[in-house]
Amino acid sequence: MSDHDPSAYRRSALRTVQIEADAVAALAQRIDTHFEQACELLLATRGRVIVTGMGKSGHIARKIAATLASTGTPAHFVHPGEASHGDMGMITPQDSVIALSNSGKVPEVVSLLPLLKRLGTPIISMTGDPDSPLAQASDAHLNTGVATEACPLDLAPTSSTTTALVMGDALAIALLEARGFTAEDFAFSHPGGTLGKKLLLKVEDVMRSGEQVPRVALDTQLAQALLEISNKGLGMTTVVDAGGALEGIFTDGDLRRAIEARVDINNTTIGHLMTKGPKTVGPGMLAAEALRIMEENRISALVVLQAGSVAGVLHLKDLLQAGIA
Repeated sequence: MSDHDPSAYRRSALRTVQIEADAVAALAQRIDTHFEQACELLLATRGRVIVTGMGKSGHIARKIAATLASTGTPAHFVHPGEASHGDMGMITPQDSVIALSNSGKVPEVVSLLPLLKRLGTPIISMTGDPDSPLAQASDAHLNTGVATEACPLDLAPTSSTTTALVMGDALAIALLEARGFTAEDFAFSHPGGTLGKKLLLKVEDVMRSGEQVPRVALDTQLAQALLEISNKGLGMTTVVDAGGALEGIFTDGDLRRAIEARVDINNTTIGHLMTKGPKTVGPGMLAAEALRIMEENRISALVVLQAGSVAGVLHLKDLLQAGIA
């Protein structure tokens, strides 16, 4: 059996978190004119942003490229080793390059510098050494250096990769805001899955319409209205006038109150029991926004109005089925 103290795991983890948190906090002092210059170069790029790095820096570079691409800055990752064996053809004079290397001396990246200079491709570097070959050859250098790695041997890239990742996020978000990138733009890059659905689907895409919408007239007897509610299966019905304009709704809650009041279901019209002024939405509203209205008002259905008339009903279970809720 090991004599190792189990609480040492927690102490080690807390030390790691604190070291990396301190490293990230130190980045705030480095968001300066060099950062602004890097943003200007990237914003002016007519082609794509090429992100490159070797080893652990390469993994971070891949993530930065993916974040840039999903937030309005076309980007992709090029492996520096493969670039020396044909993949340099992926880089054009219209592109810009973000190169990551904590030391700024990794041979696979440094060997690309003369080729990038010949192309005239702007170079933005992220290193921990402003005097390194990579930093010196760059058009803009971002200092991502750290006082120490979280690794107790000060060897495994930990704090340094975290700061590079955060600096990459800072670039991506600064560019997103500079471009006026919207939620709809973001959804265009994320059409699949729940995220895309939340941002792209509109009320009209998921609402009940036509014969699926429960409708009764103001003078409908409660007993008949209950049949309409049961047949349409939404736990409510709209109440409309002769022209189809919304007058109110009748829900399960209204029914409970009617029962408590001992209302005669065969001799009471729905117009006397309905809820006036219900929450409504338009067909062009984002389904995610309609869900927020439901949640804030603790209701499960919204009437969809178009030009004053009932166009449909949006129910919570429709949003669930669509993957919105």
